[in-house]
Amino acid sequence: MARQGKTFQVGDRSLTVTNLDKVLYPETGTTKADVIHYYLAVADVLIPQITRRPVTRKRWVDGVGTAEKPGKVFFRKDLEDSAPEWIPTGNIKHKSRTNTYPIADEPAVLAWFAQVAALELHTPQWRFGRNGQPRNPDRLVLDLDPGEGVGLAECAEVASWCREILDDMGMATFPVTSGSKGIHLYTALDGRSNSDQVSKVAHELAKALEADHPDEVISTMKRADRAGKVFIDWSQNSASKTTVSPYSLRGRTTPMVAAPRTWEEIESGELRQLDYEEVLERVAQGIDPIAALGADRLDTYRSMRDATKTAEPVPTTRPHAADSDQPSFVIQEHHARNLHWDFRLEYAGVLVSWAVPKGVPLRRNLNRLAVQTEDHPLEYGTFEGTIAKGEYGAGEVTIWDAGTYEREKWREGKEIIALLHGKPDGGLGGVPRRFALIRTKGMGGEDTWLMQLMKDQPETADEPEAHTSISVADLPEPMLCSVGNPADISLGESDGERWAFEMKWDGYRIIAGVTEDSVTLASRNGKDLTEVLPQASELVELIDGEAILDGELVALDEDGRPDFSLLQAVLKGDEEVPDDAELRYMVFDILRLGERSLLKETYEERRKLLKEHVADGEYVAVPPEFTGNLATASAASRELGLEGVVAKRMDSTYLPGKRATAWLKLKTHQHQEVVIIGAREGKGAREGKSAPSLSRCQATTASCAMPAALAQGSPTPN
Repeated sequence: MARQGKTFQVGDRSLTVTNLDKVLYPETGTTKADVIHYYLAVADVLIPQITRRPVTRKRWVDGVGTAEKPGKVFFRKDLEDSAPEWIPTGNIKHKSRTNTYPIADEPAVLAWFAQVAALELHTPQWRFGRNGQPRNPDRLVLDLDPGEGVGLAECAEVASWCREILDDMGMATFPVTSGSKGIHLYTALDGRSNSDQVSKVAHELAKALEADHPDEVISTMKRADRAGKVFIDWSQNSASKTTVSPYSLRGRTTPMVAAPRTWEEIESGELRQLDYEEVLERVAQGIDPIAALGADRLDTYRSMRDATKTAEPVPTTRPHAADSDQPSFVIQEHHARNLHWDFRLEYAGVLVSWAVPKGVPLRRNLNRLAVQTEDHPLEYGTFEGTIAKGEYGAGEVTIWDAGTYEREKWREGKEIIALLHGKPDGGLGGVPRRFALIRTKGMGGEDTWLMQLMKDQPETADEPEAHTSISVADLPEPMLCSVGNPADISLGESDGERWAFEMKWDGYRIIAGVTEDSVTLASRNGKDLTEVLPQASELVELIDGEAILDGELVALDEDGRPDFSLLQAVLKGDEEVPDDAELRYMVFDILRLGERSLLKETYEERRKLLKEHVADGEYVAVPPEFTGNLATASAASRELGLEGVVAKRMDSTYLPGKRATAWLKLKTHQHQEVVIIGAREGKGAREGKSAPSLSRCQATTASCAMPAALAQGSPTPN
């Protein structure tokens, strides 16, 4: 007898479902309708974890059964012939066959999975690229599986040990209780390393923990040896392996979920697995501990732009997920086909963006339509210029106002309250202004918001009296370097990028504000250091007018080389400091000249202006940059006995307080071709020994070598 189906609208898709009252979990009476509802309810948090990944499904066509009589289950890789034609696919070629997998990038696909009783969704650690080919993995996973006699509490303890190591590597870790017995740990990667390299690092980590905790941890695959221990399964980092996706249901006797958790929960001592109703409640409350591990938020932005044709910044690297201490905002006036204002707030490493057709409201009780657009890169915060005709958003872009903001509320996709601090001469009038963005319904689309100037505004003080000095608060934070390697430079040069090279000075980063009669010095963290180097007052004579400079304070040893220990001793007032110790302020950038901000100028133009307007003095120097090649600059660094070089892209703008890949720090003192991922004190069988706890990769084992900046967003000291 033919099954009767019902057709529902899921987004823009029409989906026919059957047997909604069919029980898939007999012990709880959970039906197919319940499963469909679950997957649609968690779609916003699940899809970022699996989009563009091939999805292998575990299907229980007749339900999971009971403990006494389990239901039949089978794995499905290829997309079913009965699937709707609108489900996107990706192909994986094997030696003897090609599998065509479904890709779940919209809620309707999840609903269809539930319709065919595909309860568990498994994915690899990599995604398909825009060319349809598998990329390098964007995450590392460790599966903590308890052996006989141990449970979730022991897994939680091992998870904390893993986290300690990964934290030392600069890699934030996201725990997921598996919905079965154990815990999965995820950490983001920057995509530079292939699956084999990632697997080797994961294996070394597992072996290191086994050596440190031989009674609690095991890293070998042999099941007979796992009793009383937690097995760290590192093998799921293989390109051919999959892991059950975060937020996926499990085919247990009850509808448990692979549930992302907070570290407070993991370490609470009361950890347990969660079922689907508990996860639904968490998602409804906005709890999504694994959000930062989602899809690359700039993919849509890149897909809409051709870097060879547009003047806009189009970074190739994945954005850092970490937030700045002082997140930025920018409002740009955009003379495109229709004049509008682009309102952008820094969040999760990108500029979340809205188009405001009638402009930002500057009166209370005035609502303005704001249409959310694609996330933009942080570099866009300084962009002004012409977008060429025929390109997306063609027209003139100018900055209407920019600055930092205080994030008072951020309910993803629902409500945002932000207190903006713009420029003194900006469009906001030079005073703090509090705005609300509220997602609306019934106004033409899910991207439609209302923007309003809130009734409750901060009190604004009278304008300060004019003064002839620049305060520390007026000085911007310095732009920071990312760790790089020669391959980054050669790759960029092959794409037509031009680089300059500066010596890496081993000292304290200093921003200097210079007026006609005073000099103010500020540290990277905004501490007033003016009294540390009173000799810097000579900048008044070395510069014609006002300026803001960026440089490094160093102490020179008897050979004229920077000595960081000596600098620390000088600043502490150590009595044993030699009388001939000399301080120098090495100026390598200019951020403002007179009333003209240079932040949006290219590095090449800023260096030109720096050499034209700032002279060398007795305590201030403007060291030259190298515009040749990296090899020449590195040789000069070694000859001078310096730590390394800093490579700066010639077309890069200055991003205050941001760590960008346009500036790369490369060390030159390498005595051996190795990459040390991490090192720890030996314990257990290795107590008293000095050995790396992760991976000491010899130059002869090239496949084991992994970039030092393996982790996306791994912190790199300036």
